[in-house]
Amino acid sequence: MNLSERGNKMRTRLLVVVTAVILLLAAVPAWAHHAFAAEFDQNKPVKVQGSVVKWELTNPHSWIHIDVKGNDGKTVTWMIEGASPNNLYRLGFTKESLPPGSVILVEGFQAKDGSTRAVGRNITFKDGKKLFLGLSEAESGPAK
Repeated sequence: MNLSERGNKMRTRLLVVVTAVILLLAAVPAWAHHAFAAEFDQNKPVKVQGSVVKWELTNPHSWIHIDVKGNDGKTVTWMIEGASPNNLYRLGFTKESLPPGSVILVEGFQAKDGSTRAVGRNITFKDGKKLFLGLSEAESGPAK
């Protein structure tokens, strides 16, 4: 093998290694983003009922803000994470599904830090209608 062939072989190997490193680095944010266990606790299932304050249809996840009255009579605002707007629309949501003032029951899993944040599994309306919030089991923990 002459010097030129060796150089080409080394460049090819270097290109393969660099490409592999770039692909691995590009995948890290995706792993971090979908790490349910990093933010939410599957051992802290919650059911919160309250009145919708605001619904944020943002990517990569939507957020529902609801005012929940506690046993002490004080109102606390909970932030509930849901799937992306596109996923929610495919599951039956419309832009009018959660107008401010709507009373809903949300089942999900509370944030690990104990704050008033949760990832939602589903919503039940006062009339009994249910809508799935669209997160997969990997994103919202095991089914209960």
